[in-house]
Amino acid sequence: MNQPYLTIKEDGSVEQTIKKSQFICCIFRIKNEEQAQEILAKQRSLHKKATHICFAYMTGDQDQIQRESDNGEPQGTAGVPILEVLKANKIHDVLAIVIRYFGGIKLGAGGLIRAYSSSCAQAIEAVGIVKRVIQTKVTITIEYPLWGKLQNFLTNEKIALLDTIYTDKIQAVICVDSDKISDCKQKIMDLLAGNCLFETGTDILNYVQLEIP
Repeated sequence: MNQPYLTIKEDGSVEQTIKKSQFICCIFRIKNEEQAQEILAKQRSLHKKATHICFAYMTGDQDQIQRESDNGEPQGTAGVPILEVLKANKIHDVLAIVIRYFGGIKLGAGGLIRAYSSSCAQAIEAVGIVKRVIQTKVTITIEYPLWGKLQNFLTNEKIALLDTIYTDKIQAVICVDSDKISDCKQKIMDLLAGNCLFETGTDILNYVQLEIP
């Protein structure tokens, strides 16, 4: 998928206990189905004594690859609920695995759906969501006395500073959304009264933290 999209900030896991059953949700950012299967194999090896290892994932340029598994739970009570949580959060290239250690008390279909759904939702909340965007490297060359102004601008605008090179001048390497380069350059030009030089570099994929309203 070449367009900007949402995904998880990082891999992580959460645990919860429901009526003596332990539910562990491990969530991963993936690149393709092969990676998803490799992670699943590893988790199955780590949790050989688990009663159920259920999962769901979505990947592909158009999310055309969607898989889910109840792994022995009643049909539709585990894999699909996990997948629906991924869809509801509009996240992509994500694998969610919910490992259950049965505690002896049956939850019923409704209870299972809630348990698997909530486990996945809690994991997403714990790791956070970011936006994957195509950004462009821009190098800004300025005199030392202007560095404070530029730093404040980058912080206030939430623009990523990749590197700072100190020679007879300062070179700040930043990442800017590719469709906002002109606007960003103009703002910096206005801020520094034109006392800066720009060099536009290559496009890169970057992950930007979503702002919480």
